[in-house]
Formats: sequence, structure tokens, C-alpha cells
Amino acid sequence: MRRKALNHVVVFWRFQQFCLLILILTVALAPLAAEAQQAGKVPRVGMLMPVSPVAASYNIETFRRGLAERGYSEGQNIALESRFADGRVEPLADLAAELVRLNVDVIVTWGTPAAHAAKRATQTIPIVMAAVAEPVATGLVASLARPGGNVTGVSFPAEMSAKNVELLKEIVPKVSRVALLWNPDNQVHRVTLREVQRAAGIMAVQLQPLAVRDPCS
Repeated sequence: MRRKALNHVVVFWRFQQFCLLILILTVALAPLAAEAQQAGKVPRVGMLMPVSPVAASYNIETFRRGLAERGYSEGQNIALESRFADGRVEPLADLAAELVRLNVDVIVTWGTPAAHAAKRATQTIPIVMAAVAEPVATGLVASLARPGGNVTGVSFPAEMSAKNVELLKEIVPKVSRVALLWNPDNQVHRVTLREVQRAAGIMAVQLQPLAVRDPCS
């Protein structure tokens, strides 16, 4: 029962993320769509994903459905340019630069490293971020109330990662040692690691961080 409830929490959080993301993107696309219609062009949305096409398939399909519900149909009045880093941080910079060269109208990013790569690649193309933790602490935006620059989107506090330790302890009360996979090259992982270590100490759980920089590690 507890595992089922936890799954529902994860699915609900993901659904909320996408609802907010689509809403923000729709607002960003509205003036672009009007200009494109006058010029006889189709707005192009660049998507920068840190994972493989297979791993991103659910997110992208949900994204397409959300756009369709708001009147945007791929191949008709909107075009998607998707780029995938296959679980590695290194390709993100080149992929972001490629989207900029394609002169897309807006870039949608998933995860903190992808958002940073896009921000470094352009200061003019609007960037809509999703699944980003601590955007202020990692330097993506100036503040949540007034992000400034060309970055906006959906984020969550690092404390949510610490909450995982509490949920795990609730599901498996006798757990005493937990391994944590983290990527030292991911800025947000360094922030969330501190939060998870703090929560583990409070819950009397021994935490063993294991650095993983790419899927082959």
C-alpha cells in the first residue's frame, strides 16, 4: 500500500510539472505563433534532453499531448527539434549550440545540466526549463520571483531529494545503509547531496555516495 502511494506521489508530481511546463510554453509561444503566422512560418521548439530517445519517450509523448490540447499539432502549426545526450553531460553544450544554429524560437530543457547548457549557448532565445532543482543556487536565475534573463520554467527545492530518505525509512523501517548514485559534474547533484546527507543523519541512516559520471561508469 505504501509503495502504491509513493508511486502515485511520483506520477502526480510529474503530471504537475508537465501541466506547468505546457502552460509556460504556451504563453511563450503565443506571440511567436502570431508572428510566424503572419510570415507564413511554423514556430520551432528545440528540446534538449539529457537522456536517450527511449528514456525520454514518455516525457516527449506527454509533451506532445499537452501541446495538442492547446491547439499545437506537430507538423501543422508547430515543429519540434529534439536533441538527446544519451545520459551524458558532455554532449549537452554542442547539442544546445546546434539548436541555436537552427534558430529555434524557444528551447525546452529537462534537468539542470541541460538548462545550464542552453543558457550558456544563448542569451536571446527563450529557455523553458523543467525538472530543475535549486535554479537560484546553481545560477540559472536571479530569483524565483524575478528570474531575469531568458530562462523561466518549473523547478523544485533540493529538500525534495531529502524527502526520499524519509519515504524510504517509512517503507523499510529497518534500513540502516543506503547507497546514493550521484554525478559530480551535475551542479544540482552537489546541492542535493548535502540535503540527502543531512536527512540521512537525522534518520540514523548511513549514506554511501557513489559517483557516476556516465551510463558506462
